[in-house]
Amino acid sequence: MAARLVALACGLGILCAAAWAEETPLPVQEVAPGLFVYQAPYQLAAPVNGGAIGNVGFVVGGDAVAVIDTGGSAAAGRRLLAAVRAKTDKPIRWVINTHFHPDHVLGNVAFRADGTRFVGHANLKLALLSRATVYLEANRRLVGEADFAGTEIVPPDEAVAERREIDLGGRILVLEAHPTAHTNADLSVYDAATRSWWLADLLFVRHVPALDGSLAGWLKVMAEAAKRPVDRVVPGHGPASLSWPDAMAPQWRYLNRLRDDVRAMVADGRTIAEAAAKAGISERDAWALFEDFNARNATAAFKEMEWE
Repeated sequence: MAARLVALACGLGILCAAAWAEETPLPVQEVAPGLFVYQAPYQLAAPVNGGAIGNVGFVVGGDAVAVIDTGGSAAAGRRLLAAVRAKTDKPIRWVINTHFHPDHVLGNVAFRADGTRFVGHANLKLALLSRATVYLEANRRLVGEADFAGTEIVPPDEAVAERREIDLGGRILVLEAHPTAHTNADLSVYDAATRSWWLADLLFVRHVPALDGSLAGWLKVMAEAAKRPVDRVVPGHGPASLSWPDAMAPQWRYLNRLRDDVRAMVADGRTIAEAAAKAGISERDAWALFEDFNARNATAAFKEMEWE
């Protein structure tokens, strides 16, 4: 009953952030001092998970908090807000969106309050607004009205074209806008205090990667990322943190296999439908949700590579 009242209040436009106490906090892990991560399940958005299917979390500095991604519904966002408040009462000054996919941005509304700024890649605002209707309609059906009520598209207030630093009070976060890879709006977050790099959906672990940008671009970004000396990384899907660059090996293998299979099929005059059915299929047993994403990945790769 309480959850339904919260959803109704947010749906009527009452500030969702005031309702966080009604929600069960997302279970977060402190993977490094002051760096908390919710490890999402390997699932598609559904009522059973309320849209909380991507890794999200927050960083606590000396003066303020930065939230990194917010989940796939208003309810998921409120649960993340409850998790923040269970750890600290410091003000949330920043919400950082790493890209535009629904499972990472549709919880933004729970954090909309005076003094909180939303920031993302320079391409994020246009990408979000152009997909707003589709994202809201599709995810309302997937998640269900109880958790989705009050969900809105909240675009960024500020854009990162290349690199930007945010000071949380003696704790610097470095935001980096990447060339087109997983999407055309990928942003990573480096926490200098703990040498932790939040790669979000630039890195998938055990959940099959989802290609919505450029296969060639993603491989190039990964090759450069592998050179970075960091202590740990946080993927967008997978364990809360992993060592680097070891964590990249399975994704590197999958994307290269997809590239090689599609390239050979293009050279042989195969059709896009054949690529969707067969490219990357040798990787099937290595990944969760393979059947849900691989055909789309192969289709996107074929469209990109048939003009090489």
